[in-house]
This record gives sequence, C-alpha cells and structure tokens, in this order.
Amino acid sequence: MFRPRTYSVDEATKTLTNFCAYQERCHKEVVEKLQKMNMIPEAISQIVNTLIQDNYLNEERFAKSFTRGKFKIKKWGKIRIVRELKLRDISKYNIEIALKEINEEEYFNTLNELAEKRLSQLKEPNLFKKKRKLCDYLLYRGWEPNLVYEKASELI
Repeated sequence: MFRPRTYSVDEATKTLTNFCAYQERCHKEVVEKLQKMNMIPEAISQIVNTLIQDNYLNEERFAKSFTRGKFKIKKWGKIRIVRELKLRDISKYNIEIALKEINEEEYFNTLNELAEKRLSQLKEPNLFKKKRKLCDYLLYRGWEPNLVYEKASELI
C-alpha cells in the first residue's frame, strides 16, 4: 500500500524556501505546492506567512519579474501578460505596478520587430489572408488590437 510522504512544518518550510529562492514565485504556486505535499490549511498559512516575512515571497516583485521576462524573452504584449498574471491571482494594484516595467518606446519597437519578422516568414500570395495571419499572430501574443491592426495596415 502506498502512503504519501508526510512533512513536518519545518521540513516543508525548508523545501519551500528553496523553491522560492530558485526563482520568483507567486502565492498561488506556493499554496498549490504545499497542497500537493498534503499540508493542512493551518500549516500552509503559517508557512506562507514565514516566507513573506523572510522576503522569499513577494507578490509585487514576482509580478515585475514575470512582466519583464515575458516581454523581453517571449515578446508578449500587455494583454497576454495581464491575463497570465490574473490567472496567478495577482492583484490589480500589483499588475499596474508591473506594467510600468515596460518602456513604451521599447514596447513599440518590439511590436514593429515582431511584425516585420513574422511578415517576412509568411508566404501567402493573397494580401488579405497575409494581413489576417499577421494580425492573428500578434493578437495571440497579447498585443492590443488597435496597435496590431494599425501596424498590419502600415506594413501591408
């Protein structure tokens, strides 16, 4: 018979300290990890509070880091970033602070580079379909519709 491993509060705290030290985490990820470790709600609450007090867990810092990373590395637009942060139960206040991490000029330059690169990859002879494919690609990546359509009209 299989018995799930049990953790003391100290063991779980040490495990989660390492988990949070490795990379920025949101509260939701930490709580889910503790639930998978079969911790009781009181222990989860105690461990999360300890991580916050010891500055291993900071929702604002997570939101800023997440925003910078997804924009610079994955080249996501603000809509996709906001959606992903909301899925992680990040507060509206922290989302607004995190979006300030994105430089406006860099944002428009990235959209331009992404659109031009994608356009060069499209081999569609029909201009209407080509424009549609470009727009779909940029919208999927979370760029604002008004910016996408404006950029597509400018390029095609």
